[in-house]
Amino acid sequence: MNVAGEAWVTNSKKWSVLYRVYIDSRKTVAEGRRVTAGKACPDPTCGEIADCCSHLNIPCHIEPDKSYPRDFLQVGRVRVQLKRDDGSLVNPEIVTKKKLMLQVAELVPKHLGRTRKQEPASNSSSTAPSQPGKV
Repeated sequence: MNVAGEAWVTNSKKWSVLYRVYIDSRKTVAEGRRVTAGKACPDPTCGEIADCCSHLNIPCHIEPDKSYPRDFLQVGRVRVQLKRDDGSLVNPEIVTKKKLMLQVAELVPKHLGRTRKQEPASNSSSTAPSQPGKV
C-alpha cells in the first residue's frame, strides 16, 4: 500500500476493476465469468488476485467493502492500474484487461496460500497410522 493513502485512493478511482467472479471457474458466463472455464480458477480471493498483480508489477488496491453488481454476496474487488497518467503501459507485457485476467487466472492456483493449504492434508493422511495406539 502507498503511504500517501488519501491521494492514492483518489487516483485509483480511474483504474480498471477486477471482480473475483471474472476468473472464477465455478461461475457461468451469465453469472459474470469473463475468461474460459478451462483457464479460470476455482474460488479466487481478492488477496490472491492482488498478490498476483503485485507479482506482475501491476499497482493494485483492494476494495473489500464493494460488491459485484450482479451478485451482492460476492464482496470485494481489486482496482488495477494498467496505464500511467501519460498513457504508457505499467507493464509492457500486459496490454489489455483481458490479458491481465488470463495471467492472474494462471497464477492464482500457484499462489503460496493455496499450495500451503493442500500440502498438510496430503502429508498427514499418508504418514498417519490408521489406528492410534497400536503398533
